[in-house]
Amino acid sequence: MSETSPVLDVAVLGAGTVGSQVIRILGEQAEELAARSGARMRVASVLVRRLDAPRDVTIDPALLTTDPAQAIDGRDIVVELIGGIEPARTYVRRALDQGISVVTGNKALLAAHGPELYEAAAANGADLYYEAAVAGAVPVVYGLRESLAGDRITQVMGIVNGTTNFILDAMNSTGASYEQALEQAQKLGFAEADPTADVEGFDAAAKCAILASLAFHTRVGIEDVAVEGITSITADDMAQARETGQVIKLLAIAERHVTAEGTEGIIARVHPALIGADNPLSTVSGAFNAVAIDGEAAGRLMFYGQGAGGAPTASAVLSDLVAAAHHRAYGGHAPRESVYAQLPILEPGLAHTRYHMRIEVEDRVGVLAEVAGVCARYGVSIQSVNQRYDSADACTTITLVTHSGKESDLRAVVNDLKCCDAVRQVISTLRVEGE
Repeated sequence: MSETSPVLDVAVLGAGTVGSQVIRILGEQAEELAARSGARMRVASVLVRRLDAPRDVTIDPALLTTDPAQAIDGRDIVVELIGGIEPARTYVRRALDQGISVVTGNKALLAAHGPELYEAAAANGADLYYEAAVAGAVPVVYGLRESLAGDRITQVMGIVNGTTNFILDAMNSTGASYEQALEQAQKLGFAEADPTADVEGFDAAAKCAILASLAFHTRVGIEDVAVEGITSITADDMAQARETGQVIKLLAIAERHVTAEGTEGIIARVHPALIGADNPLSTVSGAFNAVAIDGEAAGRLMFYGQGAGGAPTASAVLSDLVAAAHHRAYGGHAPRESVYAQLPILEPGLAHTRYHMRIEVEDRVGVLAEVAGVCARYGVSIQSVNQRYDSADACTTITLVTHSGKESDLRAVVNDLKCCDAVRQVISTLRVEGE
């Protein structure tokens, strides 16, 4: 690398798990990164909340500041790794409004304020990169935004939250309850002390919105994603899944859908689902992520890798940094927001899926006919039925799997079964996906 190569000043906002690794790698691999980007990148400032906080790597104290203006103003590239909406949004806007390119790993910010930030970047000639916002080190954002720009995507389905995948995998492999698996995840650092964003599906929903926006060239916000978390999944659910050769995963699904009236739109949803052992997503273990993308020309593509952690996520940040640095030094821009399609967001009840239901019913003649009658009322076809009698409680558990049907019809069946005289309780309801 020539000594006369451009030198770019980089501000890193946040020196936590990911930020500290970005700073470390920028120092250790400075020559390689300069050779790839054509410009030398030096960390000029690091914005932190506390100057004296313990950190994973040693950072020159002269770089640390608690003043956002001192950290951001006049830099060439800003790396935002604070997380959350505010003050991250204010800091990113401050940078973009000055024409400073931004690399961020903040999925919540993009899902809530993406359009505003894309417009600010375009208006000021800056880049906005966000590979690290979805699936950690897995280059799915690049794949959708650039590699598959010439294809028509029909569906994106994946495991995009490492915390919930770790919990569900632990429940499946050890027979642990949800509470036990969550406690283990927290002890190992895979889950936060307050795991709500992960276990209730909100983190996955933000990522689903980003993926849907990229895949279908339409603005999709987190409010457009139907969300269910994993807190109701039990050890019994896991055992039932194993008996049928399936596993339970929290899936993010975004797909094109054509209504009965011929309207094409988008359905985006996050929920736990049963998937078969022949589906590649079933083998995704621990905190890993995987995303399957279906294109009309390319067919199915699979992206797999580490979805969390300091070094893996830093890898995605640095790939964006290399691109942003090259553009900054030699001209050019990242792909702008593509929203030409402007497809409508459709009701999640229009999605087609299958239901796996476990129902506790009274032990008497005609019960199965009553259950079948409820299904028939909504045009839901039954694929299979299994009955188990418990003599101690004088009750029968029916496991019922439907054929594919509209989500709204399947949900109506469940609601009516809860009110049916023959049904003591609907024990569990899970969707069956990926077939």
